Amino acid sequence: MRIETNETLVKRNKAWSGRLFIVTLVVIIASFFLLNSPFLTEGMSQDNVMLVSLVLPAVLLPIAFIATVFSIRMTNMWVRQPRPERMLEDNLKGLGKSAVLYNFYHFPARHVLVTQAGVMAMVTRFQDGKYRATGDKWSSARGAFNRVLSIMRMDGIGSPSLDAQVAAQHVDKLLSDINPDVPVYPVVLFIDPRAEFEVTEPTVAVLHISTRRSPNLKEWVKALPKSEHALTPEQITEFENRTLHGKK
Repeated sequence: MRIETNETLVKRNKAWSGRLFIVTLVVIIASFFLLNSPFLTEGMSQDNVMLVSLVLPAVLLPIAFIATVFSIRMTNMWVRQPRPERMLEDNLKGLGKSAVLYNFYHFPARHVLVTQAGVMAMVTRFQDGKYRATGDKWSSARGAFNRVLSIMRMDGIGSPSLDAQVAAQHVDKLLSDINPDVPVYPVVLFIDPRAEFEVTEPTVAVLHISTRRSPNLKEWVKALPKSEHALTPEQITEFENRTLHGKK
């Protein structure tokens, strides 16, 4: 299997995650000292003191909150271990020389896998909890306290099935004038092997990356029949030229 990873994007976003963490820390510390410093209002009239005490929190606290949100999200997507691209590389070995995996080139599809069975447009979830899905509706099996912690950590499961369908539609559009008949499968991948899920009436494939768990991506791909409309080597090259290198 050949692997193409957008290393430039990965490195840039990792760096931005670190910068956002520092900005968040500076804003929070500065906010604490400014809001509690007696020197800030020294010599001011009572009216001005009241004005400053109202305006500063209104400005600094939203900035601190926004910086925190972006920092956590960037960390979850680009720093958190295990890394999905490494997990895919390790767990798809032996898939065949004709398979090609693209990482971080075709958003909202974070990963795109091309095989003789078709194309998989994949979105990932890093969570390690227990989840249930009926159709496109997902819910967590966590208790009330853990749900509050989840909100604080910003690691809610969201709508992975709908995200995968949007990703597949995007990839299908990219391929529409290269090979409009190639099957494009929406796939939800759980990165952490500790994750557990129960899916009823699935609208998309929901799988583990790790081959130590079932159902997993490698088993699922191998079980698919070969498609007569699979991308040819020439079509794969054209797809890469358009989406990796920007050629027309």
